[in-house]
Amino acid sequence: MGTMTLARPGLAELVEGIRELLSRPAEPRATAFAVAELLRGRLPAPEILTEEERTGDPETYVRHTLHTEPGFSVVAVVWRPGQGTRPHDHIAWCAFGVLQGVEYETLYRDEGDHLTEIGRAANRAGDVSGFAPPGDIHRVHNVGDVTAISLHVYGADLSVEPTSVRRTYDLPVR
Repeated sequence: MGTMTLARPGLAELVEGIRELLSRPAEPRATAFAVAELLRGRLPAPEILTEEERTGDPETYVRHTLHTEPGFSVVAVVWRPGQGTRPHDHIAWCAFGVLQGVEYETLYRDEGDHLTEIGRAANRAGDVSGFAPPGDIHRVHNVGDVTAISLHVYGADLSVEPTSVRRTYDLPVR
């Protein structure tokens, strides 16, 4: 008996497009923006996840790793209302697109003994963006009343790295 692979609508085409982009080396920020542009044209529907996966977890947001290989990983994140992250930064560039709902993002600058809020964004279904360290400290949360789903492409092999988060911040915000 063989192993059955779950069909993920739009994933194979997205992965091929990312591989093509990564075959042309660029600095991390340019790569994040290029992958974000690719996502803008190939953002899959929420049905890239099963109905059960789209439900999420009542206790915390859920990450579904959809693809990993040397150089990048594709992860879907499901955020029920009220769920979010702590302020954090990343080990590599990232591009993301919102598939459903609204993700609220707060951006920060590390001042050594505190964080300063430097921006806010309400990322709605269809919105796409990208970023790269350093200067990528943010917090993401769902303050809406529907489950939010986003697709993230990280410039790291998350089958080797345990997480895309480099550091979380417990500094006060001023």
